[in-house]
Amino acid sequence: MSYEVTATRKRPQTFDEMVGQDFIVSTLKNSIQQGRIAHAYLFSGPRGVGKTSAARILAKALNCEQGPTEQPCGRCTSCLEIAQGNSLDVIEIDGASNTSVNDVREIKDEVLFAPNSSRYKVYIIDEVHMLSNSAFNALLKTIEEPPSYIVFIFATTEVHKVPATIRSRCQQFNFRLIASSQIKEMLERVVEELSIQAEEAALFWIAKEATGSLRDAYTLLDQVVSFSRDGITLEKIRAKLGLIGLDQINRLMHIISQRDKKAVLEICSEILDRGVSVEQFVADLTDYFRNLLFLKCGIRKSSLLSGSPDDYPVELQQAFGAEQLEKAIELLLELHRNLRFSLQQRFDLELVMCQLASLHDLIPPSVLLSTIRGLKAELFNLPTANTVLQAAETPGKTAVSGEELQAQHAGDLAGLIEAVRREKLALSTLLEKCESWQIVDGELRLDFASRDRFSAEQVIKERETVIRHASAVFADQEVRRLRVKVLEGGQSTSSSFNEQAEIVKKVFRGEIVDNGD
Repeated sequence: MSYEVTATRKRPQTFDEMVGQDFIVSTLKNSIQQGRIAHAYLFSGPRGVGKTSAARILAKALNCEQGPTEQPCGRCTSCLEIAQGNSLDVIEIDGASNTSVNDVREIKDEVLFAPNSSRYKVYIIDEVHMLSNSAFNALLKTIEEPPSYIVFIFATTEVHKVPATIRSRCQQFNFRLIASSQIKEMLERVVEELSIQAEEAALFWIAKEATGSLRDAYTLLDQVVSFSRDGITLEKIRAKLGLIGLDQINRLMHIISQRDKKAVLEICSEILDRGVSVEQFVADLTDYFRNLLFLKCGIRKSSLLSGSPDDYPVELQQAFGAEQLEKAIELLLELHRNLRFSLQQRFDLELVMCQLASLHDLIPPSVLLSTIRGLKAELFNLPTANTVLQAAETPGKTAVSGEELQAQHAGDLAGLIEAVRREKLALSTLLEKCESWQIVDGELRLDFASRDRFSAEQVIKERETVIRHASAVFADQEVRRLRVKVLEGGQSTSSSFNEQAEIVKKVFRGEIVDNGD
């Protein structure tokens, strides 16, 4: 007996054998039970998830000698002919190679003839989106009002390319990707039937690589079986298919966490020299960072982590923050997208590896925002004296209240406000909210109530403008600096420029080159 590939041998023959499409299966079975059979169906979804198989099973269900039935017997002449692909009444057409309007016109002529020996004449058109616009237009009338014995089943991986006029005339079923856990279960059944020993991790890797396509998983399994005589192991798969071993990635990640760019580039070169492609390198590393991110978020489910949580050392799980891991994945995904246009893929990879080695130097936005908020709070909440300025601050000067100052210098304050108003109206309005003020040793001191904190902050931003006009208005006082206080519940918070400058100097470890004099 000739060899039959697993994907063909394990093709489902009944609705119950279909995997991962429960909603579609139950809907089709119910419609057959109730005799609600549509004249046109549109099956869409990714490759290898059961669209064509479902179409053939539906054809068998409609033409089975025991039917129409949701459970075709699989033994009658009609079922056997459909399964073998030689039924005269179930016509499969490849839309990719029969795209012209003439091909569709042949179908229009054929539908006029009743089925040869079956209950329905079923047309299964695969990759229907490949038909030309003229061909689609020729189909419109036929699929809208076909003879009672005609059923069209269209299958496509790109439903958006099917004209809306066609879609509106069909019952649409969207096939989903199959979960990795379900694919793994099917692979376990296959290796058990073949009496082949297989590691669970190896089967899970195959299921993950299939990315939701059961057919792709079967095809990859056949390839792996061909070089795994003594059993399927993940180590054999990595060695034969040019993948990066987990031990190598763990070693690489340790070096990245230590910020050793030289060692990172050396191990990168070592891996590539073993025959691992740049694309595979990037894919494996991206998957590793993804799993670290999932662990950081508290996800420990093996089916989501592509393996056991124990495969990832605790020190590596704690080496990076969530936002740093997100940035690493972003860098790797961008590299993967750009590789196809790269003049030298290895150079691009080495650049990104250097960036990953500097991952700890990347300040997450949340940390930066928190630092800025903390600095702002420190700037505007310095401990000072009570609401009224103390006389001890400046020997020979007597501190006065706002009312006394207003009485003594009302003309001067109004002069400052008027001078500012000519240049910046909004700023003069803010200055009018000042509770009290005075000039001490060339420093203009303004006090604002707590309710006017915003006004005080805006005056600080316009420090240079206020000092310039104050120097002109109070020429005899030599105003060179500005200090603003916000009074709160008998206590005040100060934002003197000099005090702010000292804080900034301390935080950023710098020197003040211009203090506003």
